[in-house]
Amino acid sequence: MSVAAPTPEAWATLSLKALPHQALVALLRTFGDPAAVLAATRAQLSLVVPDAIAARVQAPVPPDTLASTREWLADPAHEIIAWDDPDYPRALLDLGYSPPALFFVGRRELLNRPALAIIGSRNATAQGAENARAFAQALSQAGLTIVSGLAVGIDAAAHRGAMEGEGSTLAVVGTGLDRVYPASHRDLAHRIAAQGGLLSEFPPGTPPKEKNFPRRNRLISGLARGVLVVEAAVSSGSLITARYAGEQGREVFAIPGSIHSPLSKGCHKLIRDGAKLVEKAEDILEELGMAGGFPSGAKREAVPASANERALLDALGGDSVDVDTLAARTAMAPDLVVATLTNLELAGQVAALPGALWQRLHRS
Repeated sequence: MSVAAPTPEAWATLSLKALPHQALVALLRTFGDPAAVLAATRAQLSLVVPDAIAARVQAPVPPDTLASTREWLADPAHEIIAWDDPDYPRALLDLGYSPPALFFVGRRELLNRPALAIIGSRNATAQGAENARAFAQALSQAGLTIVSGLAVGIDAAAHRGAMEGEGSTLAVVGTGLDRVYPASHRDLAHRIAAQGGLLSEFPPGTPPKEKNFPRRNRLISGLARGVLVVEAAVSSGSLITARYAGEQGREVFAIPGSIHSPLSKGCHKLIRDGAKLVEKAEDILEELGMAGGFPSGAKREAVPASANERALLDALGGDSVDVDTLAARTAMAPDLVVATLTNLELAGQVAALPGALWQRLHRS
């Protein structure tokens, strides 16, 4: 008689079968636990599910994949959070297609705290990254766990800001947890593992396949009470996540931007389609019924030190502007405009953009 695998490995093995959700539920109801499902005969399985699915249950898992999973699980800090685990995110159980097991590293208590997803462009502007960081910090301090996808741009800024608050952050990734994608975020991933949590439905050894990221996105929105889109082009994957959020009954929020910026067009489309326009963190907290949790003492924007700096900031407004236009608006010589912009950049008041453009940074 074969010996049943340890429960974590049994859950991992069963999740690697990629069975349809309804079939998996039926099998677990009938046999009781994953080890019993895996030990059942083809005939027993076929009494519960179609024979083609019974064959998938009995098909061997690729040895390399199973070996990678066993090696990963050997580390005591590495866990599988399965359907029968009390810490499995309850928000996902309501979706009807929740993964049977999640690979996880980090603080379990974050999995069932109120959460908000913050997402947006990988090619974020300096202002967009600052907005993501500031919103994440404020909302985390108010008690929301910030969920995002560990991508460059808005995701990374949101994770960093969230770790400055009480709610911390969860990163949902599209690879196995034995690798970091992108590799440049290795240090950030280690920080998140220590202060927040990393989770994936994909087993160790899974590379960054393009098809995995839309699947990852539905978990980002599913874990959260709402999704905030900070910057996004019309073709951005963030709009797919926002669509998932709407289908899942989650709130969708968007930050408006310049009518001239391509990274504002996706947010403006969401707002036209019914997303809630937000300008400050309190807007989200009020919508979620958490307005009383917002901390006092928000940071104020630094006051410029000179008349030239004030004039340039007023001339910049909310759009990206080139030096010649600023010189015309302020009646300042172009070389003085450049020198003053450099001082403002060092003070964190403005940012240089591609195309010799400049943008004012508004501290959220």
